[in-house]
Amino acid sequence: MEIITTLANKNEELHNFMETLSHSLAGVQVNSPQAVSDLEEEFDRLFTILVEMKESMINTIKQEGAKKTQELQHQLTQSGSALKSAVELLEFANNALDIKDEDEFTKAAKQIKDRVTMAPAFRLTMKPKATDNMDHLMVDFNQERQLLQNLKFLPVPRAPEMEVGDCLVLDNTVSVAWKMPVEDSKIDHYILEYRKTDHEGLPRIKDERCWEVVDNIKTTEYSLSGLKFDSKFMNFRVRACNKAAAGEYSDPVTLETRAFNFGFDSSSSHLNLKVEDRSVEWDPQGGKGLESKVKGKENKGSAHLTNLKNMSRSGTPSPKRTSTTRSPAIRGGRDRFTGESYTVLGDTSMDCGQHYWEVKALKDCKSYSVGVSYRNLGKFDQLGKTNTTWCIHINNWLQPSFAAKHNNKAKSLDGTAPGRIGVFCDLDSGQLSFYNAETKQLIHTFKAKFSQPVVPAFMVWCGGLSLSTGMQVPSAVKSFQKAENGLGGSNSSLNSMAQ
Repeated sequence: MEIITTLANKNEELHNFMETLSHSLAGVQVNSPQAVSDLEEEFDRLFTILVEMKESMINTIKQEGAKKTQELQHQLTQSGSALKSAVELLEFANNALDIKDEDEFTKAAKQIKDRVTMAPAFRLTMKPKATDNMDHLMVDFNQERQLLQNLKFLPVPRAPEMEVGDCLVLDNTVSVAWKMPVEDSKIDHYILEYRKTDHEGLPRIKDERCWEVVDNIKTTEYSLSGLKFDSKFMNFRVRACNKAAAGEYSDPVTLETRAFNFGFDSSSSHLNLKVEDRSVEWDPQGGKGLESKVKGKENKGSAHLTNLKNMSRSGTPSPKRTSTTRSPAIRGGRDRFTGESYTVLGDTSMDCGQHYWEVKALKDCKSYSVGVSYRNLGKFDQLGKTNTTWCIHINNWLQPSFAAKHNNKAKSLDGTAPGRIGVFCDLDSGQLSFYNAETKQLIHTFKAKFSQPVVPAFMVWCGGLSLSTGMQVPSAVKSFQKAENGLGGSNSSLNSMAQ
């Protein structure tokens, strides 16, 4: 038998390995063309940048040439006008030398002097405003050419190594740590991936859940908080990234995230309760359409009505009792509870270990109970009224009360009920404790030796409850239970041995 088990395990291991190889082969066939495409895109971007830079620099040269051309052309035009004026003045001066009359000559000389003073030729700067040299717009491409010739693939970061000893699962938070095998200054960030699984070994290719991604992590550690632990384990892996490439994944690490998960069992609820997986609300109209069928059978249900009258002494507030006469046969699968037992059980039982869940009362909920029960709870039984149920009861109607109940005994509790209640059930040590879920302050503890598996149990009237499961036992609760040995001080008045 042991050999068969070994062979079966090896067969499964080989099958999983072959799936991994097939997945990797398919990945190579997809990623190789993608890498070529990515490289072509990078070169296209480089070509685009070169073309844009070329056009920009050519435009700069053209603008410089146009500017120099305009300046030199303007100087040339001014010089031409000055030369024409100077030639005319020179001709006038030469003609003045032929004047014989002294007065006329003196007059001509004065005109020549005035015209020379105002002549453009004597006011122009005989230096070009621009040169024909364009060397200042030349580019040395030697360095860039060398860089392009040295262009090569950027080294891919090595796979990080998970620091298993520093990975921690606590208070529904998972902290994961890793390190690089060799220091790499070019690493820009890390990518962490995780997924939930019920398989303890290495991650499987055909796992039912996809990897969740946390990107752009700048440090070598990360914490995932606010998780719902609805699987036995979680796989984690991480990869390092530089500016251009992402490295290989680290070897995955599997962390245990086992927690107590359950929902409301709608088939076990009172007909006046509207039940969903994680919430329950009292519905006074529940089953109203069946009343006409029930009326014809009321005379046959006299014994049933007698039992209901005997239950009228219950401390639980009661609405109109239109639903109490319904026949169990008419209810179909919803006949687990009846009368004033507005109760619903959890869909998962507990027979060992430590378990924790939280319950929140919806706004204006008038009456509700939270606790545990054996599954053999009678259809008319109310939580806390029997020796197989333990609960705390909150009543906000008429005379408000806050009490712990068991075996038809009640102990008033100090203060007011918190909006969110944490329930800690330790079947190994035989105790049931209730906490303020926000402050983790102990409200009450029952000490009992449970002789049967128990299920979470709830009662709600005129309001609703929401449920939070998949939660680990908070570290504060563990510490308190260890320090107090599970006893709630004066709460011993309701401690009992379960029958």
